[in-house]
Amino acid sequence: MREAERASGRPAAASFEHVSPAGAALAGPVDEATARPYGVDPARVGALAGAYLRARDADPKSSYGDFAAVSREVDLELADLLAGVVSDGIVAPGYAPGVLEVLARKKNGGFLVMEADPGFAPPDEEAREVFGMRLVQDRDRSPLTPELLTDVPVGALSDAARADLLLGLAVLRHTQSNSVCYVRDGRTLGIGAGQQSRVDCTRLAGAKADTWWLRRHPLVQGLAFRPGVRRQDRINWQVRLAEGDLTADERARLRSAVTTDPGDLGPDARAAWLAGLTGVSFASDGALPFRDNVDHAHRHGVTAIAEPGGSIRSAEVEDACRELGVTLARTGLRLFHH
Repeated sequence: MREAERASGRPAAASFEHVSPAGAALAGPVDEATARPYGVDPARVGALAGAYLRARDADPKSSYGDFAAVSREVDLELADLLAGVVSDGIVAPGYAPGVLEVLARKKNGGFLVMEADPGFAPPDEEAREVFGMRLVQDRDRSPLTPELLTDVPVGALSDAARADLLLGLAVLRHTQSNSVCYVRDGRTLGIGAGQQSRVDCTRLAGAKADTWWLRRHPLVQGLAFRPGVRRQDRINWQVRLAEGDLTADERARLRSAVTTDPGDLGPDARAAWLAGLTGVSFASDGALPFRDNVDHAHRHGVTAIAEPGGSIRSAEVEDACRELGVTLARTGLRLFHH
C-alpha cells in the first residue's frame, strides 16, 4: 500500500486473505452498491475508509475475515467501520488518538493491530529455507513510476489507464505468482493469483471482474431480504446471483431469504449488462506467453494492458492488441512473487 500511494499520491487500502490481496484500491468515489451493505453514506465517506470499502468490495465473499492494510494513519471513521465487519487485523503506519480503544474492543481483544515503520527499508536480499536448502535472491527494488509505461507499441495510454496500471503493478508485486490484475477507476475488480497457467489467472480474475459488474445490475441490487438476514449472507447472495450458477439447493435457500421472487439473470440479460463494462486495465506480473490472454481479457472490458514483454510470442500478443483495439504497454519488469 505504501508503494501504491507513492505511485498515485492517494491513500491506498487492501483487503488481504492468506498470502494475496482479495482487493486493493485508492481513495475515490464510493458507489451505492459498495456503500449500502455497510450502512455508509457514499457521499460522506472519508478518503481512507472509502479506499478500504472499495478494496473490500472487489471480492467481498473472499474478504470475509480479512486482514486490512492501509497506507496512512487509521482514523476514527475507518476504526468504526472495521469494528462492524468480520476482519481479523490491520497493519498501518499509525493510529489516530482514540482509534486503539475502538479496535481493542473488537473480537474480545483478539483483533490484531500492527504498526508499520514508514521508513523501513527491507534488506537487499531475501532468503527462504526449504528442507535444508537455502534459496537467496536479490529483492526487487525497482520503483513503480510512470516511466515504466512509456514503451507503448500499440495505442496510447490515457492518464486514467496509466494510474490504474500502476496500481495493478503494485498489487502484483505482492500477489502470489502467476498473477494478473483487472483495475478500473483506481480499484481492483479481479485478481488472479497463484495459478499454474497464466491464462487460467486471466480467466479466473476476469470472472471476478464480471461478477463485480453484475452485482450492480438492478435485479441483483433489488434483492429484498427478510429481516434478520445477516450482512455477509446478503452480500454472498448478491455474489452468487451475479455468478449465475446457483444450485437447486441454493436457489431454494435464496427464496427463503428474500420477500419476493429473486428472478434470474438469463444469458441475454447478462450479455447485455456485461457489454457496459469497459475502460478496464489489465496488468500481468510476467510476460503474456500467448495471445489467448489478450482475447480473454478483452472479453472482460479490458482496453489497456501492461506486461513485461520479452516472450517469444510477444509479436503475436502485440498483433492481438492491435486487432482488438487494446492499448499495450511493455514494462520490461517482471514482478514474480514466489
